[in-house]
Parts: sequence; C-alpha cells; structure tokens
Amino acid sequence: MSKLQELIKELCPDGVEFRKLGEVCEIKRGVRVVKNDLINDGKYPVFQNSLIPLGYYDKNNYPANITFVISAGAAGEIGYTEEPIWAADDCLTIISPNNIINKFIYYCLIANKLFFVSKVRRASVPRLSRTVVDNFEIPIPPLEIQSEIVRILDTFTAHTAELQAELQAELQARKEQYEYYRNKLLTFDENDEGVKWMKLNEFAEIGTGSSNTQDELSDGLYPFFVRSQIVRSKNEYEFDETAIITSGDGVGVGKIFHYVEGKYALHQRAYRIHILDNTVMPKFFFYYMRSEFYNYITKNAFSSSVTSIRKPMLLNFPVPLPPLSEQQRIVSILDKFESLVNDLSEGLPAEIAAVQEQYEYYRNKLLTFKRKS
Repeated sequence: MSKLQELIKELCPDGVEFRKLGEVCEIKRGVRVVKNDLINDGKYPVFQNSLIPLGYYDKNNYPANITFVISAGAAGEIGYTEEPIWAADDCLTIISPNNIINKFIYYCLIANKLFFVSKVRRASVPRLSRTVVDNFEIPIPPLEIQSEIVRILDTFTAHTAELQAELQAELQARKEQYEYYRNKLLTFDENDEGVKWMKLNEFAEIGTGSSNTQDELSDGLYPFFVRSQIVRSKNEYEFDETAIITSGDGVGVGKIFHYVEGKYALHQRAYRIHILDNTVMPKFFFYYMRSEFYNYITKNAFSSSVTSIRKPMLLNFPVPLPPLSEQQRIVSILDKFESLVNDLSEGLPAEIAAVQEQYEYYRNKLLTFKRKS
C-alpha cells in the first residue's frame, strides 16, 4: 500500500468533503494594466489575457504560489506561479485558506481544463464568467493528503518535462548532424572533375498550379500542395509526374519543399519543378535545392510585405551535376539519414503524447475522491 493510500485509509476512510471554490477561497479579479508603465527588465511578470506575460512591472499585486484563471482572450487557461506577479483585470486569482494548498487547487483545476474551456463564451473576445470559477467544486482532503498529491504530481510533471527536453535535444542533434553531412555531400567546386554546372531551366520544366486553398477537401483522393509544409487534398489532380514543389511566396519561401511521384494538385502560387534530363536524378536535385536554395533566393528575392520568388530566379538557379552514379550514391546516403530523422520526428510526438496521457491518467486518479455523505 502506498503512502497516499495509507493516509486516505487513516484520515478519510468515509470520503472527503466537496465545496464550491468561491465558498472556501477568495477569488479576486486583477488590476488593470497601464501599458505605458510596462518595462522590459522589470522584476515581476504581468499576466493579462494569456499565460505568456504581457510585460514586466517593478511592483507586484499578488504573492508567490498563486493559482490564476484567464477570463478573457485565452479564456479558460489555468496558471500557477511560484513567484510574485502582477495580475491584470483579465486574471482571476485564487487565494486559498490555511487548510488548502494552493497548488492542490491548481492541479484540481488543470485536470478539468476542458470543462472551463467548454464554458467560454465565444464572441469578439472569448470570455469566461467568474461564476463558473466560483461554482466549481473541488475535493478538500486533509492537508497531509493534499501535500502528498502535490509532491507526486510535481515529481511526475518534472519527469515529463525532462523526458520531453531530452527527446527534443536528441531530435535537434540528429537534425544538425544530418544537415552537416547533407551540406558536406552537396558542396561542389566549379573545378571538381566530372561535375557539370547547369542552370535549372536547362534540364527542368518549371510552372505553377491553378488551384486555390479553398479548393481543398478533408478526405480528397490526391495530395494538394499549397504554400506550406502541410499537404492538403483534392478529388481532382492537375499533374501526374515526379516533381519538386516549393512555395512561391509567403513566410516559408525557400524553406518549403515537397518531393512527389504520381498524381497531385498544386496551388497557383506554388512552383513545380519537373526534371526532363535523364542524367539528373530528381531526388538528387530535391536534396540539393533543399540545401542551397534558401541562401540563393535571399540574395535574389523581391521583398515587399512578404518575400516572393519570380520565375526567372528559378530558371537561373545554378546546379552542380556530378555523374549519375555519384548522384545515386549521395541520394542513398541522404535517404538513410532522412529516414533516421523522420523516424525520430514521428516517434517523438507519439512518445510525448503517451507520457502525457499516462500523466493525466494518474493525475485524475489521484484527484478522484469518494464524496463524503
């Protein structure tokens, strides 16, 4: 039997009392922020309509170890601070009495975040009524039990964050290693023996699509490439070929690439590059473009509100072409690296989700009490 089970058996074998939060805690709305008073190097973070600080003050209006609920903007979000803060008027702060640990309240609320989000009124500014927070019922076990639950959940939270950080660091290291070797393999000198330099228009067909974003279907038959890394779908296709896709304008210019074989649809401001020369491996060019094109277009792009590519920039993109056998060797190496990175990229969210699901299961189990009659 665990320590927590022993405490429950000893201290509340018949269940625990449930009370409305507003009956046992002081719930206060924060004080309006004067934005002109915000400073970058202040000591106390200012929370208004988000869990991301609006800025900083040199003063605070709430002490450390306070739970707060966002009531407008990111309404329904629940925060806890171990440091003093300034809570603005879109924060509902929860001051607990001596018989309730504030962080225990936080864990009770965060376990029911979906409930609070479901009560948000959707308007021009999403809002959560204070009444919802006031009337929310929480269990009130003895302090010893609250303390043990907080200890367990703090440990589990730290473990989850540590695991996530380790996995993210591993993924980043793997990506950096991959990019280093990719760039090394794809660096050629104009004097390299057997390497022929050509402009893209000398061995490829370049064009755009005719579809718009609103043409997508959630369960379409064919991939639909737009100006993003996300591949959408349509029931109609425009091309049936092997091609490299890149964005023509927008935030991801020079960083968004897709390799496609078969039928697909294409956005009217995305470019398709179809290789016509059988001495050029499309996959080799795909890897080379992904390695070098961003640097090229940043020197040649037209910039207004967004960076954009003009077709002549693509036509004149210089590409080194080693013998076909060397292209095949490079592609084989990079395919293996790509597989390693993608396996980790796909496994990482799944592993984090599994840890999070396990955490939420045990958290909810720890916070489930028999109601005292």
